[in-house]
Amino acid sequence: MSPSEIRTVTTEAELREIVAPPSQAIWDKDIARIDEHARTIITHSPFLVLATANENGTCDVSPRGDPAGSVLVLDDHRLVIADRPGNHRVDGLRNVLTNPHVGLLFIVPGMNETLRLNGRATLVSDAPFFDDLAVKGKRPRLALLVEVEELYMHCAKAFLRSSLWQPDTWPDRKSLPTLGRIAKDHIGIKELSAEQLDEGLDRDAEQNQY
Repeated sequence: MSPSEIRTVTTEAELREIVAPPSQAIWDKDIARIDEHARTIITHSPFLVLATANENGTCDVSPRGDPAGSVLVLDDHRLVIADRPGNHRVDGLRNVLTNPHVGLLFIVPGMNETLRLNGRATLVSDAPFFDDLAVKGKRPRLALLVEVEELYMHCAKAFLRSSLWQPDTWPDRKSLPTLGRIAKDHIGIKELSAEQLDEGLDRDAEQNQY
């Protein structure tokens, strides 16, 4: 395929020739605050996706998981997400230091609709609410304090099209490479087998969650 065969869209006017403008109700669904329904979804969500970008616009999206109810809602306009141990790259946290704009997508298992939240984040190293963020007796070292600027529900179409919650559509895990196999090939590790890497990765994931 040559570049000349790819038709690009470069302006919003061109985009709107393909995708009609939404109804006013779609714009009006943004309530820009955490109401009782949003609180309920956040409380039941054990998994969210955090989107950030640095000052140059380079983006990062990372998964965040904790027991349901671990995201702390401070009031109608602020919530706090604990940062748990990871790979120490802290890509999203470094982005927030130069560009505070973040996007959050809250997911509840079995629920096809998702909660979308956009706002401004501040990286916090300690605060009285850190005790409320503790899991298994361990307080986080860092947390993101997010001030809500947009908040609205996203419809079920993506989850329905993907059949995400239907186990009979899931691939056989054995047909997919393990993380150890991927790490060995991507990084070029020669001294350890994929099986040994998997054992170490599984042990680290189990022992260093918090």
